[in-house]
Amino acid sequence: MIKRPDTKGQRIKRHNRVRGKISGTADRPRLCVFRSENNIYAQIIDDVAGNTLVSASSVEKGFEGGGNCEAAKKVGAAIAERALAKGIEDVVFDRGGYIYHGRVKALAEGAREGGLKF
Repeated sequence: MIKRPDTKGQRIKRHNRVRGKISGTADRPRLCVFRSENNIYAQIIDDVAGNTLVSASSVEKGFEGGGNCEAAKKVGAAIAERALAKGIEDVVFDRGGYIYHGRVKALAEGAREGGLKF
């Protein structure tokens, strides 16, 4: 029997290692990304207060084809629009232990094009 690597556990280890170094504040909250097999989710979080300030995902109405790069870019643009409406311009990007490639990169580019700075 072939032993397969625990990819989810490895991702969580990477995520915890990064979270030890970065944290969101009221001045510069954290843009956190979660990527499932079929959808992508993004939240802007103030870690000091423990509040989610803004969120967007490909599960919401108006997003077609939740598991591709186009949908990720739309989610990035949507979260940027909602953040700017709340007066948030600067964020810290937390890729969640994922490689900065594909859907995660598309979400980040969409958020940057939408006006967020990170």
